[in-house]
Amino acid sequence: MSAEITLFVNPTAGRGRGAHAAQPAASALRDAGFSVRTVVGADGPDALARLRAAVRAGTGAVIAVGGDGMVSLALQAVAGTLVPLGVVAVGTGNDFARATGLPVRDPARAGRLAAEALKAGRIREIDLGRVTPGAGVSGGAVASGGGGDGTWYGTVLCSGFDSRVNDRGNRMRLPVGKFKYDLAMIAELAAFRPFPYRITLDGGPVIETEATLVAVGNGSSYGGGMRICADAEPDDGLFDVTVVGDCSRATLLKVFPRVYRGTHLSHPKVTVHRAAKVTLEAAGITAYADGEPLGPLPVGAECVPGALRLLS
Repeated sequence: MSAEITLFVNPTAGRGRGAHAAQPAASALRDAGFSVRTVVGADGPDALARLRAAVRAGTGAVIAVGGDGMVSLALQAVAGTLVPLGVVAVGTGNDFARATGLPVRDPARAGRLAAEALKAGRIREIDLGRVTPGAGVSGGAVASGGGGDGTWYGTVLCSGFDSRVNDRGNRMRLPVGKFKYDLAMIAELAAFRPFPYRITLDGGPVIETEATLVAVGNGSSYGGGMRICADAEPDDGLFDVTVVGDCSRATLLKVFPRVYRGTHLSHPKVTVHRAAKVTLEAAGITAYADGEPLGPLPVGAECVPGALRLLS
């Protein structure tokens, strides 16, 4: 393993926490005898291009400092390679760190854990989801270095009511911050209706159903601790697919708060499937994964076992 470690930093994550969190992480790595190179891009595509270059050059590990968006970018570079990933979770949601048992908003501890894992060779292989546009799912071997078709994700692919809230919030210029999405949710509730879905699991028969949302979980939560796929495990080779059925507005308002505890899964309008390959089709719905927009349905998602080597 190379002694040079790449610190992949989003300085604006968590309202500026990313810039401060990089310092104790870098110190912990240097104290453990590693040299540290920091990668900060001008924007997302530039940052990813720089990180991919570091991976190709043979960096010993990548340590992503930021939130789930930064982890998502890092996955596009390291998935399917031998380069391990560490996470210093200082963003707003931090669902990837929660799902994998890593420290949240404790950069010094996260940095020490990554350094200790590197010294001890303590690496956990976990699954990732890989999303391809269109209704088909590509098979074959894991793409090297995030190359090939598809986008990698570590937590949850969501579609339906929750993605419509994201769409509306992203279009709103004001207000700023989380309140914008609260207002977007109120607006979407006013226009709420279930969506006609076509769902295919592991190449089986098409399930045609009216659904409020469909979430495909490699991890258990999204949105900063909303346990939409509460029983999902990131190393079992399968997705947990949560389908919230044709709820009324009143039922949705009653059930939705339970998602923070994961107790919504027992509601009669909620069904959970387990599958390695999933296709989702519905008109007018955008898919999001790790909180990032992927594009309109249809999409296919494949659970790729052991696609990521995680420092833990």
